[in-house]
Amino acid sequence: MTAPLTPPPHDDSAHQVWQGAPPAGALAGHGPEQDGPGLRTELREAAVVTVVLVLGGVLLGLLWWWLAPRVPLVGDVLDKSWVVYLKDSEGEQAVGVDGTFTLLGLGFGAVSALAVFLLRRHGGAPLVVALGLGGLLASLLAWRLGIWLGPDSDVLAHAQAAGKGVVFSAPLKLSAKGALLAWPLAALLAHLGLTALFGPRDPETP
Repeated sequence: MTAPLTPPPHDDSAHQVWQGAPPAGALAGHGPEQDGPGLRTELREAAVVTVVLVLGGVLLGLLWWWLAPRVPLVGDVLDKSWVVYLKDSEGEQAVGVDGTFTLLGLGFGAVSALAVFLLRRHGGAPLVVALGLGGLLASLLAWRLGIWLGPDSDVLAHAQAAGKGVVFSAPLKLSAKGALLAWPLAALLAHLGLTALFGPRDPETP
């Protein structure tokens, strides 16, 4: 009597178990696709954003120096000494200087927040800190750059060089120092609004 020629069924249960076992990270919900960029990447992106915003402060300073109204001054000689006074004592040019800086800061803040949101929708705490810190540093740089580019800060020397009764421009001066916060506040608020309206949503749990 001969044995049957049909081979015994192949036992591949071990192979099936090995193939079907999911990665441990997937079981815990920490797979590489769900981790996000990581803290190191976020810090690097935040540093880049801060540097770019600070460089943008150069453009803000140039625009402020170019667009800000000039405050007219006049020099005169009284008792053999030079005095300087406003040509138009009721003029609002000084207020316009602060207002120009504030409006430019608000615009730069909104644009920077939009650019950061479009490039990095997921946000993150380091990116938000970079928006605020970078905007503040950029405002400080723009303020000092505008003063440096503006008319001579030595008003008496400028009056003597211009001559008696000749109108000349006062140096750029930011009387309302709160204008320095226009850029960072606008950037933070705009980024918060964009994230709330168009940011990624967490999946709803059943």
